[in-house]
Amino acid sequence: MKFSTQVFAFMLSALFSTASLQADIKLPAIFSDHMVLAKQGKVPIWGKADSGEEVTITLGPYSGKATTGSDGRWRVELDLRNAGTGPFEMTVAGKNTLKVSDVVIGEVWLASGQSNMQWELEKTGAKDEIAQSANSMLREFKVERSAVPEPAEDCVGRWTVAGPETSGRFSAIGYYFGKNLQSELKVPVGIINTNWGGSPVEAWISSAAIDSVPDLKASRERYLDLLANAPTRKTAFVDGFGKWLTENHREDRVTSDPSVFAAESVSPEGWKVVELPGTPVAAPGAFWLRREFEVPAMLAGKNTWINLGVFDGYESVYLNGQLIAQTTYQNFAGGGIPHVTSIPKRIIKAGKNVLAIRVFAPVEPVQFSLFPKLLPTKHQGSWQMKTEFEFPALSPAQIASAPEVPFRIEPLPLSEMAGFLFNGMIHPIAPYGVDGVIWYQGESNLARAWQYRDTFALLIKDWRAAWKKDDLQFYFCQLANYQTKEPQPGESMWAELREAQSKNLEIPQTAQAVLIDLGESLVIHPRDKKAVGDRLARIALSQEYGKKIPYSGPVYQSFQIEGGKVRLRFTRTDGGLVAKPLPATYDEDALAGLTSPLVPNSPDSEVEGFAICGKDRKWFWADAKIDGETVVVWSDKVPNPVAVRYAWADNPTCNLYNGAGLPASPFRTDDFPAITLNAEY
Repeated sequence: MKFSTQVFAFMLSALFSTASLQADIKLPAIFSDHMVLAKQGKVPIWGKADSGEEVTITLGPYSGKATTGSDGRWRVELDLRNAGTGPFEMTVAGKNTLKVSDVVIGEVWLASGQSNMQWELEKTGAKDEIAQSANSMLREFKVERSAVPEPAEDCVGRWTVAGPETSGRFSAIGYYFGKNLQSELKVPVGIINTNWGGSPVEAWISSAAIDSVPDLKASRERYLDLLANAPTRKTAFVDGFGKWLTENHREDRVTSDPSVFAAESVSPEGWKVVELPGTPVAAPGAFWLRREFEVPAMLAGKNTWINLGVFDGYESVYLNGQLIAQTTYQNFAGGGIPHVTSIPKRIIKAGKNVLAIRVFAPVEPVQFSLFPKLLPTKHQGSWQMKTEFEFPALSPAQIASAPEVPFRIEPLPLSEMAGFLFNGMIHPIAPYGVDGVIWYQGESNLARAWQYRDTFALLIKDWRAAWKKDDLQFYFCQLANYQTKEPQPGESMWAELREAQSKNLEIPQTAQAVLIDLGESLVIHPRDKKAVGDRLARIALSQEYGKKIPYSGPVYQSFQIEGGKVRLRFTRTDGGLVAKPLPATYDEDALAGLTSPLVPNSPDSEVEGFAICGKDRKWFWADAKIDGETVVVWSDKVPNPVAVRYAWADNPTCNLYNGAGLPASPFRTDDFPAITLNAEY
């Protein structure tokens, strides 16, 4: 018998209409096979069903009931304080029945932040660890990335049991943290992995919390407006600026043969040496920057990028004579945004490479705000510069008539929008029963390090509200050492961000894992995630589980000036203060086996890493020695000291530890204005 198309469509419509009248019980993704539930008194389980439907949860000998409200939502809380490990099968019954298998009861921790917490175990060279990782009592739920403008009801993700076929994709820090807890506590451990590389802290805070701070609310609304109106704003600027260029005869005069400037071999005639950053390097027009750099064989074929910082101009980037990126006024992202170019790894070669950058600046001379940084190679050294052409000077009226460059033209990526990651990756899993949070984030907030003091505190408060748990344990990683080792002491955004993190230790039930000795100068994702997980686990075992073990390195407490010297006092000196011997080399890229000789800043000093200044605020490397529970610091160049700093650099050389082998946290005794003081989201 053959059915007509119309009859088939009618039957299909009737089938779906009937189904829509009887909505099945639904569970969020996090309540799924292999899940770990917290051994707590009020463990929430929730979902959706028909309005007024009675739902019964059964988990071994434990059960609970709920009736859905008018919105179809239901929630049951189970008392699992006395529950055994399992595994159990969980049954959710109403008009239909769902079964969740292999459920275990133990400890659950949320692991969140940006790429260093996200970094997978398989990317750390941990082949032997992965091969031996079979452990049915260690599991991870990975939340798939989602950045959305409104709070999501559910996420995409699944629970995975640790083993040789799966562990490589676990968060490396989460894996080692969980392994430590599982081994010590002898109970199942679940890690909820919810991370997004390159994300700022503001993206992880709820919109309601953001809006409780007027400045943050204004910024959030501004960025939402940019998101909605970016095409209109871009068209207005491009049309207006193009017209101004034509009227003032400032159009780009693109050379027909860029190889004259960009080829691998170019005559040095007419090129001059320039140091960046600094004063304007050229008059308005077009000029070229050029330099050679060596790439070790072990780094060839790796991802590379060049960061020119923020400047008013448009660049074309050439590597080994090949154009790899070009920015014009028609396609640039807007003012205030660093000019960053990714260099395809396929054209990076071992040995000598030549980078050439053409800068077109039609309005005013260019001044670079930072030293152009080329990673993962060393970027110290001078550049060559040559002018291609110059424009005549403009009158003040002509300059004033140029369309103002918008602060931004392109909107923020969704992963950087305030609240969007909270909406997509935290809201769907709150308030799943967790014992605490481990957090590694901050690199994306470097330029706003001073503001991070408040935004990070806001996040902690916000998440505790989301879980309705004011004492939710929150343990975070202080940023590791990174970037070039500077020959002289000075200012550092990295140091200011670390200080902002440390300030949040004033919040109850928080603790910090100091990583100032685990970084690599060329790699923002250092290899040694095991030590990070171990240090976080020490904190949890001590603070949450009552183990009598040291969990922190020395923490600065106070200072006293004694003549021409400064005496510093510390807490957390378990086993006494220790000056750990400096190694002969430091890591630049541990996976690649790349190191450099370590040259002490104070060769005759027992303790390395201190700087000292007088009233003139000129910093000098200092000598330091341990004297009981204190450290005495001095320098012959500063007879009347007023302040001391320790490990105050992007990548400091420092060696102060306690007897438990844990490093001292970077600090300063001064309150001089921060270089990031006025930077805001």
